[in-house]
Amino acid sequence: MHRFSIAAAAILAPVLMLAGSLPGAAQGRDKGYWHAASNTAASITGDITISNEKLTIGLRAYSLAPIRSLTPAEVAAVFDQDVNTAGQGSLYRLNVPAPTRFLHRNTLCGSDDTEWMATYLSDPKTLQVAFFSGDGEPALTFEAISRSSRVCGTYTFVH
Repeated sequence: MHRFSIAAAAILAPVLMLAGSLPGAAQGRDKGYWHAASNTAASITGDITISNEKLTIGLRAYSLAPIRSLTPAEVAAVFDQDVNTAGQGSLYRLNVPAPTRFLHRNTLCGSDDTEWMATYLSDPKTLQVAFFSGDGEPALTFEAISRSSRVCGTYTFVH
């Protein structure tokens, strides 16, 4: 049995390493039911659920498509983290129409459709989420974020 475990590990290790480098491989850790923790989340979205194909806010579900993993530099820019300690995050494509109202009649991106979502686990039980408007993939650098009108807001959730 011990030989089988070593052999299986030797065969699976390269496969698992490859899977970790594929686009979307970082997605998955952000899946599940998340409780609103920040004032922004509590007043706009309330609790959310992220699954493989959907983002659920309240009773409404929106299609969600994983696009790619975020680099630590992108995470640092979007979520105001230290670039030296920031981990990877995930970028998703979605479409929440502008007229959609959430808690207290709030919207995610004002009069613009919400088209992008970035996520980052700042620790195993704390999820940071940012929403963006615009058709093209958002530029996720410190300079672009500081000048962008596409950033709709950042939210904090906990397990």
